[in-house]
Order: sequence, then structure tokens, then C-alpha cells
Amino acid sequence: MSCDQQYMLRALALAKKARPISPPNPSVGCVIVRDGQILGEGFTQKTGSDHAEIRAIKNANSKGFDIKEATVYVTLEPCSHYGRTPPCALRLIKEQVARVVVACLDPNPLVAGRGIAMLKEAGVEVLTGVLQEKAWQMNAGFMTRMTENRPWVRAKVAMSLDAYTALPNGESQWITGPQAREDGRRWRCEAGAVLTGIGTVEADNPSLTARVNGKLQQRQPLKVLVDSSLKVSPQNRFFDEGAVLVAYARGEEAKVRALKDRGAELLALPGGDARVDLLKLLTELARREVNEVHLEAGSTLTGAMLRQGLVDEILCYVAPKFLGAGRPAFALPALDSLAQCQEWETVEVGSVGNDIRMILRKRK
Repeated sequence: MSCDQQYMLRALALAKKARPISPPNPSVGCVIVRDGQILGEGFTQKTGSDHAEIRAIKNANSKGFDIKEATVYVTLEPCSHYGRTPPCALRLIKEQVARVVVACLDPNPLVAGRGIAMLKEAGVEVLTGVLQEKAWQMNAGFMTRMTENRPWVRAKVAMSLDAYTALPNGESQWITGPQAREDGRRWRCEAGAVLTGIGTVEADNPSLTARVNGKLQQRQPLKVLVDSSLKVSPQNRFFDEGAVLVAYARGEEAKVRALKDRGAELLALPGGDARVDLLKLLTELARREVNEVHLEAGSTLTGAMLRQGLVDEILCYVAPKFLGAGRPAFALPALDSLAQCQEWETVEVGSVGNDIRMILRKRK
């Protein structure tokens, strides 16, 4: 592994620390090095505060270092525009750095190569593409929102070895163990929205809040309910905590008012089959600057999202037990040929307590 890759790995580790606080901005890490010595480090702060590069410069200055002739390792192209903060590319030029190593270009139309061009025009040496795939995945939600106008969607499912999520009578608590359930709740903390369906809300009466070790987190994702005909009861505890958006296709005005009185926002998105238009829903969430959607739903909604190609990643917990019969994890149509099947890439397999955790992504 080259020195550039080693320092970029450190920058990626810093970027990971930003994930709970940086959205809707991307999570970025920065390391500043001169003569083999790390002068400063930083990662993106909350919206409107310092970007990673500025944080790293301040860190270096606090230790008595200037960064003239240094090499700057940053996981995403330095910004070139005035937004809530000044351009990072201009600041690096002002500091007279010698070299900037970038993992990933920024697809934001306000940047999109302009940061790199600005640095090169000022005589700064620039190298791009170092650990690019890792850096892209770190900000998969932001990247997808910028390039596809929708959030990155992660579908979470917990099932038995024979791929059931509940017994025929609906009993599902609990198929997986406490460690797997706690791990699943942690993933909500990184999402901008948690998406579920009316079947899950009626069957489980979930809160779907972001908690770590039982503690409610300060930053809560938007809770989104897909309920085509507004069947949900306003008394459901789903509405007790956090912001709630209910997407529906049709419903009585009295029910709309009752849910609004409960504090929910209602959004009519009728599709051609009297169901919610799921792509329009994701587009609306992207408009609200949601980068990642954590899908926790039953087989119907999860299956519909899969059929429409709207799931990017599957977070799958498998309990080492057989149910024999029950409710399947995914409601998908039968195929006539193996050539028709969706193919996924296994990214990670490990154990959480006594259960197996798999992460799968769409095969490119």
C-alpha cells in the first residue's frame, strides 16, 4: 500500500466520524501531511459549520503549524462555491499547499470538477482517484441524490434460515436476537429517513426511532409511512415521537385532517394502480435533501421497491432457526428463467450475537 493510500485510509476513518452529524452535506475527512508528519486532521461538522479541510487547517494551526508546501488528503473534491461557508479550494490555495490528493470527485453541479480546476490553475499539484470506490461508498446517499435525484435506499430484513419473517399467524417477535436488533437500530441513526408500510405499522405498532443502547438520539430521521388508502389509526404510537410524513394515494378528507392534527405531514402521490408512486416519493425525499433511506417494511413494500429497482443495498439478518412456514421476506413474482433474476453482490458477511448479518448491493 502506497503512502497516499495509507493517508487516505486515515482520511476515510475521519469521514466515518462525520456520518451522524454531516447530512445533508457529504461526510468528508481530511489529513494534512508534510515531510511524513501529520500536521492536522479534521472531518465535516454539522451543516453551516466547518468543512473537513477547514477543520484540519485549524487543527494544524492549533498545534503551531502552518501548512505551506504540505500535502492535503481529502476524501471528496474541495468545494469551489460560496454556500453556507466559503470555498475550501480557495482556502487551500491561500495556505500555499503544494499538493492535494482527492479520493472522489464531487458530483454536485455546483462543484463537479471546478474545485480541481481551481487548484490546478493556481499551480497546486492534484491527484485524484485514490481509494475512490471506498470514498464513493462512504457517501453513497449523497452521490445517488446528486446523480439520480433520489436517495440511496437500504432495505433491512430479519428472517429465518428458510426466509420467513413471521409465522403464519403473524408472530414475529422475536426471530433474531437482541444484538441483531440493536445493530439494526444503529443503522437508523445514519439515515435521513426511515421508510415503512402500513402493514408493518398495523402489525407491530413500531416507534422506528433512532436509538443506541436504548437511548434516543438527538438527530432523528424523518419517519415516512406508505399508506395508499390511509388505513392507519391516528392513535398509533408511530406518531408519538419525531417528524412523520404519510404518503398516500387516496383517502377521506376527515382522515387527512385527523392525521394532520396528530402532527403528521400528508403527501398525496397517487400512482397508476391506486397505490403510492414510490419513485415520486423518493424524488420528493431527495428534494428535501434526504441522502439515505432506511427501509424497514414487510414483504409487500420491500418487494415493490425491489421490483421497481429502487433498492440499492440489503441489510439482512438471518437467525439460525427454521419456521417451516410463514410470511416470506419478499413478495416477488415467480420467474420463468434464472436469466430473469436480480443479481446482488455480497459485500460483507459476519455474525451479530447468534445471528448472521449480510450486506448485499446491486451488482453493477
